[in-house]
Amino acid sequence: MERERTRKRPRLAWDVAPPSVSEAQRALPVPGDEEFERKHVSPPKRDDDREGHYVFNLGENLTPRYKILSKMGEGTFGRVLECWDRQTREYVAIKVVRSIRKYRDAAMLEIDVLQQLAKNNRGSSRCVQIRNWFDYRSHVCIVFERLGPSLFDFLKRNKYCPFPVDLVREFGRQLLESVAYMHELRLIHTDLKPENILLVSSEYVKLPSYKRVSSDETQFRCLPKSSAIKLIDFGSTTYDNQNHSSIVSTRHYRAPEIILGLGWSYPCDLWSVGCILIELCSGEALFQTHENLEHLAMMERVLGSIPELMIRRSNFVLDTTRVAAFQDIVSRNVDSSRSSLTDLLHGLLTYDPTKRLTACQALDHIFFRNPT
Repeated sequence: MERERTRKRPRLAWDVAPPSVSEAQRALPVPGDEEFERKHVSPPKRDDDREGHYVFNLGENLTPRYKILSKMGEGTFGRVLECWDRQTREYVAIKVVRSIRKYRDAAMLEIDVLQQLAKNNRGSSRCVQIRNWFDYRSHVCIVFERLGPSLFDFLKRNKYCPFPVDLVREFGRQLLESVAYMHELRLIHTDLKPENILLVSSEYVKLPSYKRVSSDETQFRCLPKSSAIKLIDFGSTTYDNQNHSSIVSTRHYRAPEIILGLGWSYPCDLWSVGCILIELCSGEALFQTHENLEHLAMMERVLGSIPELMIRRSNFVLDTTRVAAFQDIVSRNVDSSRSSLTDLLHGLLTYDPTKRLTACQALDHIFFRNPT
């Protein structure tokens, strides 16, 4: 049964290979030709839809430079379009923000963050790269490198069959590298989740699954050919010295200090990383709930009692007699590296944010240093 998830950016048909660049190039005239200038102009001006989304048709242009090939996703912010960049002759993903003031303002803040990430990039930030941005018919448009499917897409495609632990190790290392990079720049992502972690490539292989549908029929599951990933969606990213909103993070990945109203900082990202790693190992979100008290009770069932001091500082009344079952979750899904992975997850999912592992400490954990 498919679980309910709040998904800001659903992606479509991730396993359909795009046309090759050579085919696309043959179909397009050379920029600078009279034919190009005559044919590749912006479409007639249209009104936005009722919610402020840009209205388009496939095959049209988003400015003469970009040809719209497909819609990759849609969220509260707007839409993501796959486009062909006629100037650089490459595929790109363009985030077309709704023509509403609060979303336009948020997009400008995101552009500032993206430019900071790009400016300080030393080649291993694991953060999506901004190519360009422009304002088009009251829509802020942010041009990104085109990437593959999200890790959530992959889980869903495999009917929530977990990733092998060696692949989870590679995903975890890269995710922590991107978080460490952001924290070094005094940036807090605040919305880490499998939907916001994209594979660089869409290529995958099909492997037989352990489950059989019948005696003569074997199930298959897909695995990415490359483990390279990049972090996306910096629309909620906050500088540490900025005023912090009271609630951040998507529910399933929200740290206890946020729920308890105790304030938050860098450690909230590390709690989210811990939740993500368990989900990649088990195929299921650790805390599938939509309500605060139930969320905290689920934490206690898995991780033991929340420290009394944290409870006293909040306005919550909890039953603190739960039995921890955290190790069982890992043991059911991970055969090798069980002990070191469990220890890493305990460090990431520590209630007290002051005692939680930092991104750099997590990267130095034995789970990453000694994979055997």
